Amino acid sequence: MDSAAVTVAAGGGAGTRLLPPGDFGVVLATLRARRGWSVREFSRRANVSEGQICNLESGVRNPTPAVAAACDAAFGTGGALVELAEAGRRGDRTESLVDAGPVVAGYERVLRELKDIGRSTGPRFVTASMKSATRTLTDAAPLAVGEQRAEIWLLASKFAEYAGWMAQEAGNPAEALRWTNLAVRWGAQGGDETVAAYALVRRAFIAQHRGDTHAAIECADQAAGHPAATPVIRAHAALRAAQGHAHRGDAIACGEALERFARHAAEAVGDRTPHWGPRTENGNLRLIEASCMLSLRHYEPAAGLFEAERQRRPAVPADSNSQARFAVRHATALAGVGRLDDACQIVEATLPVIQRIDSATVRAELGRFVEQARTRGAAPGQLALIDASAALAVG
Repeated sequence: MDSAAVTVAAGGGAGTRLLPPGDFGVVLATLRARRGWSVREFSRRANVSEGQICNLESGVRNPTPAVAAACDAAFGTGGALVELAEAGRRGDRTESLVDAGPVVAGYERVLRELKDIGRSTGPRFVTASMKSATRTLTDAAPLAVGEQRAEIWLLASKFAEYAGWMAQEAGNPAEALRWTNLAVRWGAQGGDETVAAYALVRRAFIAQHRGDTHAAIECADQAAGHPAATPVIRAHAALRAAQGHAHRGDAIACGEALERFARHAAEAVGDRTPHWGPRTENGNLRLIEASCMLSLRHYEPAAGLFEAERQRRPAVPADSNSQARFAVRHATALAGVGRLDDACQIVEATLPVIQRIDSATVRAELGRFVEQARTRGAAPGQLALIDASAALAVG
């Protein structure tokens, strides 16, 4: 393990305290994500090749003094990155037991920050950081002892679970499943079996976006019945089942699943078991119901629910991904009742956000809007917007 990860998490020198926690690759990728720079943009500013940057951020290579100095200058970190790189080189010379406390505290902060960035900018700015962090944690875990080793494995599992979500958002379901399987394995090494239950929820979501409704419902039901499932996981499973039944056109089964979601979400309040997935208390049941109505092709009630809830503050989660997703769903419902002008206004305002976050799940929603809008006899100006939406939907 690169001891710089421990140094930064524990405080490090005066320079390293200016940086987010993590080893050199994690810190580099996090700083780049904060600024919204692509690898190409950072390469230009630092005069370092794109290949070198990718190798540094993924932990494949350690920085030379010259490269560390170039990165430091590009970010204006006043020598902190140079100091971090030197701490890493010192740490490479010896391998010793790891004190898990600073590592866990530091990388928990990294995970929170990466989730905030991912929700607002999409997967492309956080993927390298996630990979580098999991590499550092899985290298550190065997060097810790007792409960501390379990803590590091459990944190690695949380990183892997989120990396799986980001892989799905990037449109790579096979990679999403690979990370989900790693999350289960590392969670078990950390003594937590609940991640195995939540992994079934993730598989249900992946199956749903693959168009395999039967598999989605089956995985959701397996998650709900898993012996390690918590109320939060059962709530997520009920939500996936509701969406699956809605896609199949089974309104009764969908309604029953929504009732289970509300019941389990209420049970989850104050639950102190390990937390996986979005917090159910942040969910808006009426927006979820509207989404199911849309899948059932009950466009008028769906449009009414979306309109009422999106006008309330706060109603939709503040992150760009959620806002774009519900906005496009609202537009699809409006198109379904013939209000194409209103629908196009919503989509036109949302397209720049969709382009920025580059989310496969949001693009899938945009594809549903295009499919519905093309049946509604659009005017020339509306057709241009629909065509632009179709191009963006296919990535």
